Amino acid sequence: MTHPPPTKKSNRYTTRISIELVPRDRATLKKELAILKDQFAGVSLINIPDLTRFELRAWEGCVVAREYFTKTIPHIRAIDIDPQGPIPMKNLLVDNEINEILIVTGDPHTDPDATQYEVNAVDIIRKFRQEMPHLKIYAAIDQYRSGFQKEMHYLWEKQEAGADGFFTQPFFDLRFMEIYGEILAGKEVFWGISPVTSEKSKAYWEKRNCVVFPKGFMPTLEWNKEFASQALQFARKTHTDIYFMPIRIDLAQYLKGVIS
Repeated sequence: MTHPPPTKKSNRYTTRISIELVPRDRATLKKELAILKDQFAGVSLINIPDLTRFELRAWEGCVVAREYFTKTIPHIRAIDIDPQGPIPMKNLLVDNEINEILIVTGDPHTDPDATQYEVNAVDIIRKFRQEMPHLKIYAAIDQYRSGFQKEMHYLWEKQEAGADGFFTQPFFDLRFMEIYGEILAGKEVFWGISPVTSEKSKAYWEKRNCVVFPKGFMPTLEWNKEFASQALQFARKTHTDIYFMPIRIDLAQYLKGVIS
């Protein structure tokens, strides 16, 4: 297998900061976008996950976000895309100048009648690269899913299919980030950071995502804000990007003091 050379980066690279907002409904999304726009000039862009339990799809949420931020990145679930059919959100992306996307495989639908396809992220990355070559395509890295070798092999498959960069799952340990920072040196990466401020939330991440929290972890706002600041420093030092995923926590309270 021939691997493409690593992406070269400028020594004057400016770290992009993205905030991941859940598109529960238009009113809530606009409220959060207004807070970010008014209070946090350091936010570069918005990325929006595609959660089928909500009526607002990710790319529709990005259209809303474009009223506040120039750059938006919708998550697109591969299993919802017919590999032989047209790209359903193609015109919306073009018409609204949404030029960056994140393709994930996606969890199976809970609705047994929902249409889904036997594909993975690699198949649909390749489809988007062929049919919408102007797009910047990101793929996912799950650092908890399997060992380094297997995850890196999957990363190379995604890159060879046309992925330009990667979004990681949230990190909670700076030492673990540093290890992946060495492995991913030269690649375009958005490091994921998400606050965990309760024992229930911690148990969820351990059970659902197989996260191993560091010995000194504490499910407090203070610990999470300090870790977020350290992770941002790491991203700037390594000329990479970062996204914050503030789920079920006051947006301004979490980000204040972390970004300006």
